[in-house]
Amino acid sequence: QVRLAESGGDSVQVGGSLKLSCAASGYAYSGGHYCLGWFRQAPGRKEREGVAIIDYDGRANYANSVKGRFTISEDKAKTTLYLQMNSLKLEDTATYYCVADCSRDLLPRGVGTWGQGTQVTVSS
Repeated sequence: QVRLAESGGDSVQVGGSLKLSCAASGYAYSGGHYCLGWFRQAPGRKEREGVAIIDYDGRANYANSVKGRFTISEDKAKTTLYLQMNSLKLEDTATYYCVADCSRDLLPRGVGTWGQGTQVTVSS
């Protein structure tokens, strides 16, 4: 069973930085597929937005809205996923979810497992 536990959410000011972590267990490369990632859901929005994903070889894909500001990474043991967020903007305020079994197109329909989420609030 895949288990995902996010941490690191906080309140920060515009322009600040934050690093999210996700402890992942029970997920492994299988059938030529491996994908971990981060999604977010902004206040008042129904849909969750793909932020970044990483595959088994460490190749990442980012939403245009976060390119150049966010970096997704994974520890060597592939047990912890990270999201380094720099130059945070008001519009980055959201609940951030760690996901497993995702797809490079960053669409929520492709996600197999969701974490519980961690709140990030950016204020001016």
